[in-house]
Amino acid sequence: MTKVRVHELAKELDSNSKEIIGLMAGFGFPTRNHMSALEQEELDVLFERLTQAYDKKVPVPVFGKQPEAPKPAKKGKKDKQAAESNPNPAQESTPAADEPIGRKVRHVDTRQTVVELNKIDDEVIEELVPTNVSDDSVKKQKLKKGSKFRDNNQMKNKAKAQKEEKVNKGPITVKIPDEIAVGELSERLEVPATEVIKKLMMLGVMASISQSVDFDTASLIAEDFGAIVEREIILTDEDILFNDFEDAPEQLEDRSPVVVVMGHVDHGKTSLLDAIRSTNVIETEAGGITQHIGAYRVRVNERKITFLDTPGHEAFTAMRARGAQVTDIAILVVAADDGIMPQTVEAINHAKAANVGIVVAINKIDKEGANPDRIKQELTEHGLIPEDWGGDTICVEISAKKRMNIEDLLEMVLLVADMRDLKANPNRKAKGTVIEAKLDKGRGPVASVLVQNGTLKIGDTVVAGTAFGHIRAMLDDKGKKIKKAGPSVPVEILGLDEVPEGGDEFYVVDDERMAKNVVEKRKQKAKEERIGSHNVVTLDDFFDKVKEGQIKDLNIVIKADVNGSVEAVKQSLEKLSNEEVRVNVIHSGVGAIRESDVMLAYASNAIIVGFNVRPDMGAAASAESQGVDIRLYRVIYTAIEEIEAAMKGMLEPTFREQVTGHAEIRQTFKVSGVGTIAGCYVTDGTITRNTQVRLVRDGIVVHEGELASLKRFKDDVKEVASGYECGLSIEKFNDIKEGDVVEGFNMVEVER
Repeated sequence: MTKVRVHELAKELDSNSKEIIGLMAGFGFPTRNHMSALEQEELDVLFERLTQAYDKKVPVPVFGKQPEAPKPAKKGKKDKQAAESNPNPAQESTPAADEPIGRKVRHVDTRQTVVELNKIDDEVIEELVPTNVSDDSVKKQKLKKGSKFRDNNQMKNKAKAQKEEKVNKGPITVKIPDEIAVGELSERLEVPATEVIKKLMMLGVMASISQSVDFDTASLIAEDFGAIVEREIILTDEDILFNDFEDAPEQLEDRSPVVVVMGHVDHGKTSLLDAIRSTNVIETEAGGITQHIGAYRVRVNERKITFLDTPGHEAFTAMRARGAQVTDIAILVVAADDGIMPQTVEAINHAKAANVGIVVAINKIDKEGANPDRIKQELTEHGLIPEDWGGDTICVEISAKKRMNIEDLLEMVLLVADMRDLKANPNRKAKGTVIEAKLDKGRGPVASVLVQNGTLKIGDTVVAGTAFGHIRAMLDDKGKKIKKAGPSVPVEILGLDEVPEGGDEFYVVDDERMAKNVVEKRKQKAKEERIGSHNVVTLDDFFDKVKEGQIKDLNIVIKADVNGSVEAVKQSLEKLSNEEVRVNVIHSGVGAIRESDVMLAYASNAIIVGFNVRPDMGAAASAESQGVDIRLYRVIYTAIEEIEAAMKGMLEPTFREQVTGHAEIRQTFKVSGVGTIAGCYVTDGTITRNTQVRLVRDGIVVHEGELASLKRFKDDVKEVASGYECGLSIEKFNDIKEGDVVEGFNMVEVER
C-alpha cells in the first residue's frame, strides 16, 4: 500500500505539519518529522478525531495543549430537534487525548494507486463523514471550485456512463488479424490490458502487453468478453501492388503450351530440338538474326508451341526449386536401341514431381536393334502406361536424325495441351517468369522472360525478384524488336537495374514508389534468409512438423550401390505409410549421390537416403548450403528403424558422423609382409591417424575400417593436412586402387 507522508496530509487538510505531529503525539504515537509516513492505524485514529471534531466544532488540539471547551450557544429550533433525537449528548463528547480510541473507529480504504485525499471519491468521503454533519461543517474543508475531488467525480461519472452505454448498445464487433499484440487487443475490446493478460493466463498463455498472440487465441479472449469476432485481412505492399486476382472464366482465352525436352544423355534431345527448330520454327524476316533467349516458338497447323531450350532436367528442377512452374508438358526422349537409363528415370521423376504432362518420344527407330515394345514395357515399370496398352501416356516413334514423325509428335503435344485446357487472360497487366538472365557489356542487365498471363508492353514498369526497371526494348526469339508479348510468348527485355535470377517471377506494376519499397524489402529479406537457416525437412524435426500440420508427406530420394538394394529399401519404406503420414519415394537410383539428387530433394522438400554410397563433392556442398538432409546407411534395417521412429516422434540420435577429410590415392605399392601401401594427396580437411576411414570407389563404399599406418616420407605422423602428400595403409584391407578416395570420419556424440 502506498503510504501518506505528514506534509502531504497537512497540505490536503489546509493545515501544517506541526499541528499534525502534535495531534499524533497527543494520541500516544512517537514524535515524527514532516517526512514521516503514517500507518493505517494512525490514519484511522486521525480521521476519527477530525470527523468528530468537525461534527462538534471542536478545534484540533496542538501538541502540549488541551482543547478548549466550546462556548455555549443559544439553542435554536434545529438544536432542539437534534437534542430530542439525541437524548444522551454526553456520549458524543470529544474524547481526551489520553482516552483510548477504538469504540467507534471508522476504517478508511486507502489502497489507491496514489493515496492522497484528493483522489478519494465521494463515496469514501461520505463513509468518513457522519450523517449528522451539516453543510456548513463540510465547507470547513475548503473545497475549491475545480478541485481534484470534483475532477475525479466527473471522470468517475463519465466512466460509469460509458459502461452503461456499452451495456445498452450490446456486444461490440472486433476485427482481429492473424497476429495481434496484447495491448492492441485490449484497446479493440475496450477493456484494460490487465484483464486480457488474466484471461490469457487462464488459457495457459504467458504474454506481456507488448507480445503478440495468434488469431485463434485472440478470438477465444474476445469471445470471452462477449465480443463478435471478424477476421481482419491485412494486405501487404506486395498484395496491393501485384493484385494477383483470379480471372473470370469469360476473360480467359486459349494459350500455347510450354514444353521442355528431357531424357538421358546421347538419346537424341539435342537432335530432336534441332529437328523441330529447323522444320517448324516460325519464319523470320530477311536479315533476321536468331537470338538465343532460352526459348523459342514453333508453328504447327496454325497453332504455336513454346519450347524451353534448357540443358536438361537439372535446370528444369532448379527453376521449380525457386517456386517457378513454367512448363505444361515434358517430352521424354528415349532411344529405341538403348532403353530406360538412370537419367531417363530421373527425368520421369522430376516431371512427375512437377505435375506436368508427359509425352514419350521413342527416338532412333531407324537404327538396327531398335525395339519400341521393349521401351514401352520398361515405361510401365515406372508408372507410364502407353495408350495402346490401355494407359494414358502418349508414345510417338520418331527419328530425329531423319526427321521422321516430328509433325506427329508435335500434334500429340497439342492434343495433350487440349486435354489440359490451357488458358490465360491477355487483357491485363503481364506476369510471368524469368527463364535466364545475364549482364551484357553493351546493353546492361538482360533477362529472358516467359509471359504467363496478361500482355507485356514497351514502357511497362517491371519488378522481377529484386530487380526493378522500365522496359526500354523487347526482342523475340529471332532477335526482332517487338512492342508487346502475350501469354506463352518468350521475349528478351532490357531496362532492369540489376540481373534477376532464373525462376524469379516478374510483374508489371503501376505504383513506382511502392514497387521500389517492395524491392528494398525483398533485398532485406533475402539477406536475412542467407544469414538464417533454410526451412527444410529433416528427420530430426519431421514429427514436429507433422504435428503442426505443416506436412503430411515424407518425400524420399533413394540412392544405393546395387539395384537390389534400391528396390528392397523402396518397398520397405513405402510400407511405413500410415493414416497421418504417407511415405513417397519420388526418385531412386544406383550410384553416388549427385548434385541433381540434392536439387530434386530441395525442390520437393525431401530427404536423401543412401546405402553404401557417398555424395560427391558438389552434392555435399550443395546439400550443406541448401540444408538438405542426407542420411547414409550400411544396413537397411537401421534406415527403416530411424525413419519409422521419426514418423512416431521418437527419433533420438545419440551419435552423428563428422567427416574430417578426403585423400585421393594416386599410386599404390605392394610391400611383402605389410600389404598394399597407398600414396595419397589430401584434397580437403585432414587425415588423422586415429580416425575411422572408408574407401570410396566411383561413389560406392568399398570398405570401412581403420588406418594401419600414416606416414610423411619415412616418418609416422598423427595427421596430414590438406595440400600435402602422405602414405597410408588400411588395416586388414589390400584391395586399394589408383583413383580411390579415402574418407576420414569420426562419430560425434549428439546431445539428446
